[in-house]
Amino acid sequence: MHDIWVVAELAGGGLAPVSLQLLGKARQLADQSGGRVIVFVMGHEIVPLGQELIKYGADEVIIGDHPELAFYRTLPYARVMTHILQERRPNIVLLGATSQGRDLAPRVAARLQTGLTADCLDLSINEEGLLVQTKPSYGDNVMVDIVIPEHRPQMATVRPNVFPLPERIEDRKGKITSVTVNLEPDDLKTVVKEIIDEKHEASRLEEADVVVCGGRGMGSKENFEQLYVLADALGGAVGATRPAVDENWIDDSYQIGQSGKMVAPKLFIACGVSGAVQFTVGMEKSKIVVAINKDASAPIFNFATYGIVGDVREIIPAILQEITTA
Repeated sequence: MHDIWVVAELAGGGLAPVSLQLLGKARQLADQSGGRVIVFVMGHEIVPLGQELIKYGADEVIIGDHPELAFYRTLPYARVMTHILQERRPNIVLLGATSQGRDLAPRVAARLQTGLTADCLDLSINEEGLLVQTKPSYGDNVMVDIVIPEHRPQMATVRPNVFPLPERIEDRKGKITSVTVNLEPDDLKTVVKEIIDEKHEASRLEEADVVVCGGRGMGSKENFEQLYVLADALGGAVGATRPAVDENWIDDSYQIGQSGKMVAPKLFIACGVSGAVQFTVGMEKSKIVVAINKDASAPIFNFATYGIVGDVREIIPAILQEITTA
């Protein structure tokens, strides 16, 4: 029996959605392999989160609570995480492929002298009991399976929204453990003076309920501007395909797909998007997909709940008129 650990991340005063998504996948893998799911979370005044994590599938929640952990900083978080992993020696450790996870995971992996696979899109356990970590490679043209046969723990970061949120079970039971946090002066070289919320719209793309995405079929940067109007009218966020980014119509932080963000909104509107495999892997978990393309044979229609064949530059104004007059 091997423990599968999830290192939970905090966001907006609560748990980051990717941490719960990872918890659900860890629960599935543990049930298949006969292991336990352990969640490790760091912060300050976060003990109440322990019971919430148990409801989502954790067998045990280990809490590192300390005033110096109230805000993420690389060195103190790496110190505390490395210590607990050396002490408990888990088999698998999973983190979200967020800015925090991408910063923390490689530093801890280096201290533990173990392997790390970044930006995974899927996880499974093979016949030998090894964690199979699936990720895009070779310019996002192929998917590769990676295993860490010798060193432990096996570590991976996983992109947000590739796994669904697990079921929340109110009466689920588990264990909550608090650990002593010991920090060194060298860990506290940086001081957080103020937290300023990011205004960049791309920062909320992965959590948006509505995403309006534009591709090369928008034709020009001027036409692409229509997407912002539609997104505003629907209370959503704008995304883009790689060709739209390559045309410099929008910043690459808005890119959706294997080499960009993973989104799973309630409503996804694809405007002038052909539907290449590298793109669709980033939006295929959307609940409702509306595709607008003048090419009736475009692959995006294979993913669409509703398809509209026509010129997107004419259809978007018609949709906006219906919205504003409704």
